[in-house]
Amino acid sequence: MGPQLTVPPIYAPIPPAIHPRHAVIEARTAAWAESFRIGSPELRGRLVRHDIGTFSARILPEGRQEVVELLADFVLWLFGVDDGYCEESDLGHRPGDLVGVLHRLLRVAQDPGGPFLRSDPLAAGLRDLRARIDRFGTYAQSTRWVDALREYFFSVVWEADHRRAGTVPDLNDYTLMRLYDGAATVVFPLLEMGRGDELRPQERDHPATRALCEMTSFIISWDNDIFSYHKEVSGKGFYLNALRVLQHHEQLSPAAALATAIRQRDRVMCLFLRLAERHRRGGSPELGRYLDGLRHFVRATQDWSVSSPRYTTPDNPADFAGTFRTTPTDDSTEPLDIPVIRWWWTLVPEEHTTGGRGPESGMPEEVRRPERAAAC
Repeated sequence: MGPQLTVPPIYAPIPPAIHPRHAVIEARTAAWAESFRIGSPELRGRLVRHDIGTFSARILPEGRQEVVELLADFVLWLFGVDDGYCEESDLGHRPGDLVGVLHRLLRVAQDPGGPFLRSDPLAAGLRDLRARIDRFGTYAQSTRWVDALREYFFSVVWEADHRRAGTVPDLNDYTLMRLYDGAATVVFPLLEMGRGDELRPQERDHPATRALCEMTSFIISWDNDIFSYHKEVSGKGFYLNALRVLQHHEQLSPAAALATAIRQRDRVMCLFLRLAERHRRGGSPELGRYLDGLRHFVRATQDWSVSSPRYTTPDNPADFAGTFRTTPTDDSTEPLDIPVIRWWWTLVPEEHTTGGRGPESGMPEEVRRPERAAAC
């Protein structure tokens, strides 16, 4: 392991927010984990200290409390699967066996009344989650949630194959996998449920909405890779991370890979802000609230990443800045050189210029809590 990386202030143009009942939500999620015995006792003990309820309260700061609690329990359950099955179990090195385990869990989500996995704690927790999804969502939202869970399971099996072989995918393939492996897509239906909304199909399936959802997944995943790098590189097992991909395939030093990843997420963040503002015009109130939900999700990940013990690792402290910045390191309007996501920029074709300030523009402006988005 090389010298520790210092993560500088990250561009955070979206103001922070949190549900007023966040402390209650945090306590109830810890109780839910214990009630359903999610993960091993050692894993569960770690998860309930990771502020997952607070994270969910930041994602849905104005949501119905019951749905915020549902989201918190679901996120903790996802970590029970990801950490327990994929990261810390030999199943994570046996993709063939892992796909069988995950497909059985998927069947529980599809048919929670079915006669299988009745003694499995993760299956019991999933049955409870599905019942609450049905209570607070529509049939269409429940179906999309199950479909997104399938996408997530498929992507973690893909990652398990690389873990088994000890290989590192190229940046294009890694980006595609990370859009689903980051599990953001499984959260999207709950953004509607939190407000009691349901998007019209023509708005939900609009290319701009789909692109903004993918950008949300990208920013969240890149931020997670940036802030989890210290934890992962300090461990003993195999890991996949945007920084590792950049180091491996671009022959970059860790510091250069970090700077590159930050520029990539900043350029996508600027595109996200521009396209969201354009797409909001003339849209329904439900669409506006959904786009607000995507914004909250992005900012929630940033605030949680710099504060949760999951990433700050107090026993071996990560070196994070205590501030955010209001200006991007890269505000170019040119597409990133990642083919699988280039289509996002086709939605704003008139902006394809080379007039952006780029990564060398000016000195960083640092603040602890940005009040409003800076123009990109």
